[in-house]
Amino acid sequence: MKQYELVIFDWDGTLMDSVGKIVSCMQESALTLNMSMPTEQAVRDIIGLSMDEALGVLHPAASAELVAEMKQVYRQQYLTLNQTPSPLFEGVEDLLTTLNGRGYKLAVATGKARAGLDRVLSATELGGYFVASRCADEAASKPSPEMILQLLNELDVSPDKAVMIGDSILDLKMANNAGIDAIGVDYGAHDKEKLRQAKPKAVIGSPMELLQYLTSS
Repeated sequence: MKQYELVIFDWDGTLMDSVGKIVSCMQESALTLNMSMPTEQAVRDIIGLSMDEALGVLHPAASAELVAEMKQVYRQQYLTLNQTPSPLFEGVEDLLTTLNGRGYKLAVATGKARAGLDRVLSATELGGYFVASRCADEAASKPSPEMILQLLNELDVSPDKAVMIGDSILDLKMANNAGIDAIGVDYGAHDKEKLRQAKPKAVIGSPMELLQYLTSS
C-alpha cells in the first residue's frame, strides 16, 4: 500500500467508545421532552453529523425552538446526568504513539462541536498527538468533504497522501467526496457490511490492526 503522510481520525466510535452513550443520551433527551424516542440504529446512523443536522434527521417535524431545547437537554444528559462510560478503545493510545513515532501527521475530523472535542482531548490527554482538527461547527457536516479539504490545505498534504479512518459510512463517504482513501472500523456505529458500501481500502476490527495497512516511515 502507498505511503501516507496524513492519517485523519473520526472521534466517536473510532477512537472513543462513545456510541452507546450517544444513543442513550439521545433517547433520554427525547423522552424528557415527550418526543418520540429514536431507535438505536437511527441514532447510530446520525453519529458524525452536526447536532442540528442530526436532530433534523431524527425529529424532522420539530420546530426551531424545540430543536434548541433538545440540544440543551442532550448536553446536560451527556455532560452530567448520563453515566454510560465512554472510554478510549483498547489500543488507541498505543496506535497513536506508534504512528506519531513513525512520523505520520495525525488529525481529527469529527461531528463534535469544537468545545466538545477540546473537552475530550483534554480529558484523555491525547491532544498532543494531533497537529490539526476540524469540527462540525467549523465546516460543513459529513459527508461533505469540507473538513478534510481544510485539513489538507492547512497541512499542505496532497489528497493521495492522506487517509481517513472512521466507523460510520458518513466518514467514508466524506473521504470519497474529498478524493482521499478511507479505512473503516467495524466496532463503532456501523458494521462491516454497511461500511463496505463506501468501498474503503479495508475494514478493520481493532485500532492496532490499522498498522498493517500503513507502510512504515
